[in-house]
Amino acid sequence: MTVAGAGAVEVSVAAFLRQSADERQLSPHTVSAYRKDLADLQSFLTGYLGSTDWRWEDVDRLTLRGFLGWCTRKGLSRRTVARKLSATRAFFRYLHIEDLLPANPTRAVRAPRAERRLPGRLGRGEVASLFQLVEAGASNNTLTGTRDLVIFELLYGSGLRLSELHGLDMQELDLVGDQVKVRGKGRKERIVPVTRAAVSAVRRYEPSRAAALASDAPYADRRALLLSQRGRRLSRRAIQRRVQLQLEATTNRHGLSAHSLRHSFATHLIDAGADLMAVKELLGHVSLSTTRIYTHTSRERLKQVYKDAHPRT
Repeated sequence: MTVAGAGAVEVSVAAFLRQSADERQLSPHTVSAYRKDLADLQSFLTGYLGSTDWRWEDVDRLTLRGFLGWCTRKGLSRRTVARKLSATRAFFRYLHIEDLLPANPTRAVRAPRAERRLPGRLGRGEVASLFQLVEAGASNNTLTGTRDLVIFELLYGSGLRLSELHGLDMQELDLVGDQVKVRGKGRKERIVPVTRAAVSAVRRYEPSRAAALASDAPYADRRALLLSQRGRRLSRRAIQRRVQLQLEATTNRHGLSAHSLRHSFATHLIDAGADLMAVKELLGHVSLSTTRIYTHTSRERLKQVYKDAHPRT
């Protein structure tokens, strides 16, 4: 790759990332993952092709299969390798559509078989214990305690993603109509019901939130639902940390997260007989196949009940 060629490669990647953020309106997290995955691809190509003088036109199906093998040898999981291939496909599709490549070599490359892992979730008894703990923490009407209750009521009560909860503004909560407008993946909006318990939790939290804003701290965010002591939007990491602390205190299990509450929300709805299409809409899934994993989760639960209860097992 000549200096001009190297510049052209970098320009094409930058243009793709810009289009992903501005035109496709993908989340900053997705764009960041694309950037890292394409950087790994470029690093591989320089070594695999044995030269710094390469172009995107030099990449074919066998080269891409070599990239997948390189990722596997680095110890990456099949899920991560599949994600890197997805980013590569999106990039080459962009190059082909923009007439920067005559053909898209990723069409003939198969993704590694996905690992079928059932998501971590809480049992109904664990959920009851969790809310008993969180409600006790909210009884002192502190910012942290009342905010924690809001976090759990929305993650479990409405099945929100961590990113959706983090980006939620106060005005998007309809406390009269018992619903909330959230922006999901690709910034797609949907309306999700909220429980009466969640509405009560927000009402209890409002005075502490107002006090955080009244401190006149610099950069206070008056729109954000979840605020820090300084009146700033609570970070994703801070939300995740609060969730993990409470989950570990309740269940004595490690590895549970905010997403575990979303999994629990979906699983408990399906266990109770909820229609799969309705759960799909509540979760904001594009494809019904994504939602079907929760039917597998429920089958595993039924198998365990059978195993524990039947005298011949």
